[in-house]
Amino acid sequence: MMDPMGESTSCGPDCACGAPAREVLAGERIALPLLRSTGGEDRDRRGRHEIVQARIPAGSFLMGDSSGDENRGDGETPRHRVELEGFEIDATTVTNADFARFVDATGYRTEAETFGFSAVFHLAVTAPDADIMGPAAGTPWWYGVRGADWAHPGGSASDLDGLDDHPVVHVSWNDALAYCDWAGRRLPTEAEWEYAARGGIDGAKYPWGDEEPDDGGWRTNIWQGSFPRENTLDDGWLTTAPVRAFAANGYGLHQPVGNVWEWCADWFDPRAYEHAAVVDPRGPSHGTARLLRGGSYLCHISYCNRYRNSARSSNTPDSSMGNAGFRTVSLRTENA
Repeated sequence: MMDPMGESTSCGPDCACGAPAREVLAGERIALPLLRSTGGEDRDRRGRHEIVQARIPAGSFLMGDSSGDENRGDGETPRHRVELEGFEIDATTVTNADFARFVDATGYRTEAETFGFSAVFHLAVTAPDADIMGPAAGTPWWYGVRGADWAHPGGSASDLDGLDDHPVVHVSWNDALAYCDWAGRRLPTEAEWEYAARGGIDGAKYPWGDEEPDDGGWRTNIWQGSFPRENTLDDGWLTTAPVRAFAANGYGLHQPVGNVWEWCADWFDPRAYEHAAVVDPRGPSHGTARLLRGGSYLCHISYCNRYRNSARSSNTPDSSMGNAGFRTVSLRTENA
């Protein structure tokens, strides 16, 4: 994004295209819940994962920014060689219909439901005034909204009518992990995500190459117009778009950039690339925030240009927002 002096600034939890951490919206720090066990009882509950898979071949690539558009503090450099085994990844993000099957089978309640609120972009709020907790400090386009959750993305007066094939949102990293437990899946590592997003075009700025998203027709769902006041809807969507609304990349992934941010398995560290492993890197061993990749429908070149293959962001594992979801990958055989 750009600060008032016109310089690039880091896109942390308070970025335009991210969202404030849950404790910022709540005005206090909230203790993180314990992660669910992956023991025998949970394995018995693993459900059927119905998303079409993209097969990613084993290979190597240069990870990190190659365009010169990296954002200070995000840690997109230095570029470094990474080698990965082949794997399968969801061709799309997990949809509302997919997540509903999980909830119906398990009775799971997301953290937004447990905490009673989530972060909603101001133009997307559909809730009584009494439910609006107010804007987040420094990012007034984000409201804390009581009753906002995956089934009520704009607030208590909204629902999922007509949104079955849109990405599920208002799911935290912990919620995504719970879905993975049920489905017998896992979240992608950051390296796996970027390798798959590149679609076999090493060094490109975007999954389709170096052409801008609006060059010859829209290629993904991002912001158009004057952020954050007016979206001209040139690509057809104010918030989320159907997961297959735009063409897939060379590996068969739809919208790895734009539409919604996607949770990855790794802890976030802006200096991680300085000492990253070459073979199957899995990120830092600890941290306070988890990685998000891909940008969202709120990203715009004038403020938050993180709809690029190499762009990085982060948020606390219990935070949820109206522009973040996830896709899953196959379990590693040695750790299954």
